[in-house]
Amino acid sequence: MLLVTGGSGKLGRALRGVFPHAVAPSRREFDLLDAAAVERFVAERRPRMVVHAAAYTSVRGAEDEKPLCWKTNVGGTERLVEAIQAAGVECYFVYVSTACVFFGDRGDYTEEDVPHPKNFYGLTKLVGEYVARRLPCHLVVRTNFAAREPWPYTRAFVDRFGTYLYADQVAEAIRDATVSRLTGTVHIAGDRRLSMLEMARLTSPAVEPMSVREMSLPLTMDMTLRSVRIGAYRLTTERVA
Repeated sequence: MLLVTGGSGKLGRALRGVFPHAVAPSRREFDLLDAAAVERFVAERRPRMVVHAAAYTSVRGAEDEKPLCWKTNVGGTERLVEAIQAAGVECYFVYVSTACVFFGDRGDYTEEDVPHPKNFYGLTKLVGEYVARRLPCHLVVRTNFAAREPWPYTRAFVDRFGTYLYADQVAEAIRDATVSRLTGTVHIAGDRRLSMLEMARLTSPAVEPMSVREMSLPLTMDMTLRSVRIGAYRLTTERVA
């Protein structure tokens, strides 16, 4: 059985598309904050592969709600890993991480670079990576993506950059990685360095520019990634089939 967590999120919905036979319970059905429920679910279902995409992802929210962010991103991953260990399941565990584990002062980060989070969200995702590595068969996927839909804000940053892909492309790339049975850490990245404004205008041309300097948040400025293990993926405006 393949378990996808965070199935209602932007990436989770795309993962359900590329893994149509996966079990993707709702938060109500599978609450990562409830250790007993997680242990019971894993013991009953005994997943042979998990794609762990559930996370607290708001950078602003993480700074304001540190305990909840930590309980979700670190504690939730711990509960899931410990449940797998307790069940004695040989499980291939895919942990979806973020480019925000890096400081963002230079960009073009590879799997060989040392992480240094600039914000609390990035810190929790980095600690979650180390929790995932407790399982012998694991894959940590670092990436940054946007939903293939209208940009949800009226403005976007001109001075914050990433090697963005759309969520459906990241899901497809994760499927490719699992077929190849990659382990360790891999960066799934697009082939272009884009500002958030450039990315936003691919779906919403009327989005207006803004600067990170207008915000009082410790944002990762340059989230560009490169992989020394796999090739870059071409950012496409057409939905992946």
